[in-house]
Amino acid sequence: MKTDNKIRSFTDLLAWKEGHKLVLNVYRITKSFPKDERFCLTDQMRRSVLSVTSNIAEGFSRPTKPDKKHFYYQALGSLTELQNQLLVSRDIGYLEAGEFSTVVDLTVSVSKLIRFLVRYLNTLSGP
Repeated sequence: MKTDNKIRSFTDLLAWKEGHKLVLNVYRITKSFPKDERFCLTDQMRRSVLSVTSNIAEGFSRPTKPDKKHFYYQALGSLTELQNQLLVSRDIGYLEAGEFSTVVDLTVSVSKLIRFLVRYLNTLSGP
């Protein structure tokens, strides 16, 4: 068990932890999508949400602020794609209002956390 608050791995980042919850939620809700969406909307949503946490992880491993920020911004782009796909899923009847709200609220939370990472990087001196 960790006794300090040092961030040693991307898995220590709150943005990644909340993003991982989002991944699990998206996989859960897309299980109930129609089979004919398997290679379309289901696949797109899963790719988008995985891209969020993957880009956070990759950004964490990069040595320079510009590189880190690039990947954090990529994560935000993937998150926005997912938000669009969630709207489509709701509007065509694949998601009920409660499920939709829960997942969208989590996307908003993850977005804020990623933006916090970028703002934090901007406060640091050096490359």
